[in-house]
Amino acid sequence: MRRRAAERTRCHHKMSIHIVALGSECPGGVGPGEEIMGQGQLQGGLLWSYLGHGALVGPCELEGSVHNPAFMEYTSRVFGDVTVVVRDCPSWDLLDSDWTSVRKVLEQADILVIKYSVTDKLAFQQVRNGYAPRLRPLLRHWGVPVILVAVGARLNDEGPPCTCPLCASDWSSSVPHSEGLQLSRDLGATYLELPSLNHVFVGRYFGSVLEYFMIQCLKHKAKERPDKRRGNKVNELRPPFLEQPARLPPIRVEESSFSQDMQWLLERGVQFADVAFYAGDSGKELGWAHAAVLCAVSPYFRQLLLGPKTRERPQSRCVCREREGGPHSLLSTWDGSIIDDLPRSDGHVTGRLTRLVVKDPLLCMCLWETLMFIYRGAWEWEHLQEALEERLKNSLAVGQLMERIRSILGRDRSSRDTPSARAAQLGPQTLVNLFNSPLYSDVIFMVQGSVLPAHRAVLVARCDVMAAMFSGKYAEARSRVVPIHGVSSDTFLSFLEYLYTDSCCPASVLQAMAVLVCAEMYQVKRLQHLCEVCVCAYLQSMPSRELASTGISVIRLLRRAKCHNAEQLYVWLLHFIANNYLIFSHKPDFLELSEEEREQVERLRWPSRGYLQELSEYQQRRRKLRKSRCIVM
Repeated sequence: MRRRAAERTRCHHKMSIHIVALGSECPGGVGPGEEIMGQGQLQGGLLWSYLGHGALVGPCELEGSVHNPAFMEYTSRVFGDVTVVVRDCPSWDLLDSDWTSVRKVLEQADILVIKYSVTDKLAFQQVRNGYAPRLRPLLRHWGVPVILVAVGARLNDEGPPCTCPLCASDWSSSVPHSEGLQLSRDLGATYLELPSLNHVFVGRYFGSVLEYFMIQCLKHKAKERPDKRRGNKVNELRPPFLEQPARLPPIRVEESSFSQDMQWLLERGVQFADVAFYAGDSGKELGWAHAAVLCAVSPYFRQLLLGPKTRERPQSRCVCREREGGPHSLLSTWDGSIIDDLPRSDGHVTGRLTRLVVKDPLLCMCLWETLMFIYRGAWEWEHLQEALEERLKNSLAVGQLMERIRSILGRDRSSRDTPSARAAQLGPQTLVNLFNSPLYSDVIFMVQGSVLPAHRAVLVARCDVMAAMFSGKYAEARSRVVPIHGVSSDTFLSFLEYLYTDSCCPASVLQAMAVLVCAEMYQVKRLQHLCEVCVCAYLQSMPSRELASTGISVIRLLRRAKCHNAEQLYVWLLHFIANNYLIFSHKPDFLELSEEEREQVERLRWPSRGYLQELSEYQQRRRKLRKSRCIVM
């Protein structure tokens, strides 16, 4: 008789499903100090509506059940002989006041239901920002199915809730569909929206999803081994819970200042200008520019400034290299256009000066706006049009001048909106043709025997140290050949590539660190931060096996980062070492860490000492359990 009674108890335990419900489907929920839930409120709830009149309020009598007075408990039967035990708690404050008891209840859950009202946005935000991050790692560890239910109709709903982004007039007070869906993704939950708790929505929508998970739960319990089915779920030996490693701190990179640097060059870099513009009718000086920048952006300027210097049919004071019907009628070179060592009004002397005559009256009026557009990368067409409209006050004249500027840049109206044209209009890429090119080069860097041509105008605009070096009373300001020491040719070439293209792609961790040191030497902060990002990306992409066997010393990278003022990389590497503590702690250079650094790594280490101690105790208990089973056998 006792044996049969035990078998019936085990069968009864096997055919039971534990459901834990958190949150309130009513607006306002339950506040601190209020009554948790009365039976009248309970009978109007979601799960009670699904279970029907067969539900019985009272504590569960199943063996091993954990009771908590904060949870309203009731039982019912589904599928004929399956007992459903529901523990419902509408107050989220319990997670703060008694987290230990809540966790014990959650450990027994086969299905978790989280409810909220779509008209109570404040309560939803508290759940999303405060309680969901605490539940997320536990749910992933236990593998419990979760159903997230949004109950209620929004103010603009006359039927089932509309998920259209345009129907958002009441989002200030209601929870949008997108936010509920995002929370379900974060929790790995199934998302449902129920406009009301009538039998259609509760039975057909919510009930079908809940029954699916209950069937899956019963199948899983039926497949368990007999010795597991006989075990008590509370007293079952569980491995320790391993928290996820701490998130690595982000590396922040400043926004690109390429357009602002080139604008500064046009406004204040007259010392390095080698092109002068004059009005065709009056001969008045209109402004200065830099041939390297003009030739890099416009094929018309390349032909005008670098073409054969032959004189054709002189007109008054001008020699015009023009073709009928082309953009060449807009500009021409002055007679004797190239002059050496021409003194200018600002007192500076340039080695080579080209004088251009602006013959088009519209271009003559808007030359400054046109040059600003070209220097900023020749891609801000809308800003150019606004500037021309403000200057000319005539839409017809603006349209004509816009077409002439497109012809100067070699871009017609039909091709300016194609993907290839948009790719060619990116501002930082306008100087890519000048990189490592002798075209209009006025300085040569000698690095480890390599000859690297460059342009003072670009260097001065992009690097403050270069600006001081070429503008002051240093030897580099008067010399065409500048030797560079302490840097490899590949590293300095990558540094120059960033100055010209505003991008940097080192080939390895060591190359990225070398460019970082060069960037710190020339005080280019954004390049330094880009190199920090590259180092972090390379290290994070290494699998654990490669990280353990690589010849790259992360500890020495840490030393170099601190030595060269790479603060973000220094902090990131400390966290990276802590997150991979079991790998780096066995390496000889781990002893090179200072006492302060070692304390910080020990504090952040993953896995923690507490977890390793719990794991050791768990393994000892497992071994003792196996020995006891062997003795019984």
